[in-house]
Amino acid sequence: MAPAAAIFSSVFSNALLSPIWASRHCRNALLPPVALASVLTSASDHKNHHRNRKEHCWVVRRKATIAHFSIAKAVTTTVSTSPVHGYPEYDRLLPCPLQNQPPRVEHLVVFEGGLVLDWISKALDLPPLFVADLIRFGAVYYALVCPKPPPTATPEQIQIYKEVTEPSVLQKRSSIKGKTVREAQKTFKVTDANQFVEAGTYLRVHVHPKRFPRCYEIDWKSRIIAVTSTYVVLDKPAATSVGGTTDNIEESCAMFASRALGFDTPLRTTHQIDNCTEGCVVLARTKDFCSEFHGMIREKRVKKLYLALAAAPVPVGIITHYMRPVNIAPRLVSEDIIGGWHLCQLEVLECKEVMWPAAKVMETHNVEDCGWPFKKVAYECKINLLTGKTHQIRAQFTAVGAPIVGDSMYIPSVMAKMANPSIIPFDRKWKEYATEDEKMAAIEQWIAQHGKEPNAAIGLQASHISWDEGNCSYEAGAPWWRSTDQ
Repeated sequence: MAPAAAIFSSVFSNALLSPIWASRHCRNALLPPVALASVLTSASDHKNHHRNRKEHCWVVRRKATIAHFSIAKAVTTTVSTSPVHGYPEYDRLLPCPLQNQPPRVEHLVVFEGGLVLDWISKALDLPPLFVADLIRFGAVYYALVCPKPPPTATPEQIQIYKEVTEPSVLQKRSSIKGKTVREAQKTFKVTDANQFVEAGTYLRVHVHPKRFPRCYEIDWKSRIIAVTSTYVVLDKPAATSVGGTTDNIEESCAMFASRALGFDTPLRTTHQIDNCTEGCVVLARTKDFCSEFHGMIREKRVKKLYLALAAAPVPVGIITHYMRPVNIAPRLVSEDIIGGWHLCQLEVLECKEVMWPAAKVMETHNVEDCGWPFKKVAYECKINLLTGKTHQIRAQFTAVGAPIVGDSMYIPSVMAKMANPSIIPFDRKWKEYATEDEKMAAIEQWIAQHGKEPNAAIGLQASHISWDEGNCSYEAGAPWWRSTDQ
């Protein structure tokens, strides 16, 4: 019989994140590319299938045809569904699917101690090998004490939380003695499938981690720019993650470059560039160099130059904006100073007119069309990045009406601004709002004009990186849009 469990979360939303994020995430998940969600089964129906388990969850029945990718060939596999919960029956995480499945994050509370792999496998009705893969991918987290559920939690979820965090219950657990409740609620990755989890332990399982099939297509040795005793410089391909994601550290540049070079110890991430951006990335071989490089970045002793292919001309010189301090895309910027917003500066060193990339080149690199109406010419810009904020170049170029070619997140907002300039809530208009609620409503309306994050390349390359007063200087190869395959 499966161990008793309490399951806290939905297939489609991370119950410990804000309701706004969860609702936006749900909308994306309702139209998955490879699976059609058809029936939402209630918690009470689910309990009828598991009378011996103390648990609560939502499940989705679906029919799925998933295209799997392997290095040798592409294979299309029809995935059957479980008669119990309606999810696809899993085997392994590999081969990698060409399309991501809709998010599925399960939040569990252990009511009977045991090995984490066995416990998750039985509680979620997943094959042990699949759970072992999830742990290897870094998709399973634990905390000694269950974090507080969000306001959107159901009464059953709130009741479970109260039961397992009752002071009289916590006092009996020797594992949390000497810790505050907040300290005990901190989550850590599960790294060992044989880790013992005691009663009361919280688990978060990312059953559908974000996948990066592009990793399996790359000749990684050919992307290595330099190898030293302390670091490696990589010409990162687009559609890959530098160091991985919250639920997938396996399919990353750091991991695949390490394997290509035959390193026993994985390379360490020293800085980030967007998944859709290509170009120079420095990966540390040692912990000391990783710390040293972080220090150089903080002290602005690392120079980064970018090449950007903009859809409209950009003025040469320093461009200054202020970025909203919210760690969620899209990143919003204002020309005027707003209290608490972060300074963003870049210097456009040159901007030259070039031909818009040929359709064949765009198709080869999976660059999205995005519906931009003017496709005769584009503008290649050389940029000195003075401050390093996430999406900074993309957001600042968008703010001056020159979005990056292929940027499916920001191009729609520029087109919306062209149709209705008053839709932008910042700059001089910001002071006209009487209340914070009015400001938030205007921001939400502006966010709604943006699209989704690109799945492949955009017209942006980290073309140069240097430090130590130029003694360490590296260049990326030619950007994709200069391809001769016209």
